[in-house]
Amino acid sequence: MSDIELGYMPATEMAGRIKAGELSPVEATAAALARIERLQPDFNAFITVCGDQAMDAARAAEADVTAGKALGPLHGVPFSVKDLVNTEGVLTTFGSQAFEANVPAADAVCIARLRAAGAILVGKTTTPEFGHKPMTEAPLFGRTLNPWDPSATSGGSSGGAGVAAAAGMGPLHVGTDGGGSTRIPAAACGIVGMKQTLGRVPHDMTPDCFDLLSYIGPMTRTVADNGLMLEIMSGPHPSDVHSLGRETPDLAGAARGDGDLKGKRIGWRLFLGNEVIDTETRALVEAALPAFADLGAELIPSDGPFEPTLPHWAPLTYTMWSARFGQMAADLGEKMSDTLRFWMEEAKDITGADVQNALAARTRVYREVEGWFEDVDLVVMPTLARPAIPADHDPRQPIEIEGKAVDVPRAAWYPYTHPFNLSGHPAITVPAGWTEAGLPVGLQIVGPWLADAAVLHAAACFERARPWADKRPAAAE
Repeated sequence: MSDIELGYMPATEMAGRIKAGELSPVEATAAALARIERLQPDFNAFITVCGDQAMDAARAAEADVTAGKALGPLHGVPFSVKDLVNTEGVLTTFGSQAFEANVPAADAVCIARLRAAGAILVGKTTTPEFGHKPMTEAPLFGRTLNPWDPSATSGGSSGGAGVAAAAGMGPLHVGTDGGGSTRIPAAACGIVGMKQTLGRVPHDMTPDCFDLLSYIGPMTRTVADNGLMLEIMSGPHPSDVHSLGRETPDLAGAARGDGDLKGKRIGWRLFLGNEVIDTETRALVEAALPAFADLGAELIPSDGPFEPTLPHWAPLTYTMWSARFGQMAADLGEKMSDTLRFWMEEAKDITGADVQNALAARTRVYREVEGWFEDVDLVVMPTLARPAIPADHDPRQPIEIEGKAVDVPRAAWYPYTHPFNLSGHPAITVPAGWTEAGLPVGLQIVGPWLADAAVLHAAACFERARPWADKRPAAAE
């Protein structure tokens, strides 16, 4: 079997073949590493590749298969981790020169769970410094490029993971999402990205788990892989107060998409606090909606007023960056990303009252979004207001939609994502289609709190109706 075939093989299929003795973990891991090595010069998706450790783990996994030992649900399946998440014994830089030699002594909880399930770590994917912007580039490693169009951004901040999934560098990739950082690159790269309910996956790396905006989650090519990965990562852990007392539903089963959507009421909206959307993006999202009706759901227009959430997200985020990285910025100077230093400087004008008002607004956003689900079961919307913006765009400057300057990316490109970081609701992005220029467009499905399984099931049903996994960027062949 070729490296390309193995690189694009879903984890669900790969794990089944390994258990059946039809595929060797060594072959699967070597194929992922070969794809990474070949495509790294083109797309720059990885900061660190741990080839020797991965092959040692693959040989051990193969020995377990040969010995007839009990195998985990991801036994021998390669995976990557965004370089914001700790991995034991593997360089973890956070995209910053301050951590260019940092090797953690332990895995983050969710990474330990993936390894315990048998998955094999092949490397760490790129991130902007501390995940601070929606485009993936950093002083430590340069820029990550979109495999559908290298002049376009891969999105961020989990851009390396999005590119690795889209270009077939293995089936499973761990991203993080503090304002859309899983869903933005997933939409920009034409893959599946999930931001689960707050607390579904324990986040043991944050210094503040009570006011958490960031999530660690799966990025994959298929919904079934996404649900399987999320189920393994999920479950209570004492490090994260939001995770305690949570039962993990059958997320992997829901993500298989059995049955249909009969009896489901699905609201849909084209705007979420914004006023402008790209014509082709709108057309692709609207053309995708009938698939839900064909599956038995009732579609209910849900467009209505929604307060933009960037004015609430920004004070919480910029002050957090300032508190965590302020001394580091003083020490690094121009070695730190100028955009990160810019937004940390903006934090100096944010008062304690501003932060308290933003926290109160966060509760209002939660109550408003949860209120949607008194009338509908799920809500569907675009993930981004336009396809991927140029790779060299300054995120402090307005973007263009329909040839006209609108607002900065956080306000105008992804107003659909950060509301749910604030509210904690589960949200998944899946491909709605591709533009005439060949760029992906994402469709986001949002559910009530704890309804991760329902979100995954709807996404999987949509995938069955409008499959995308066979569509591959020509530059990655």
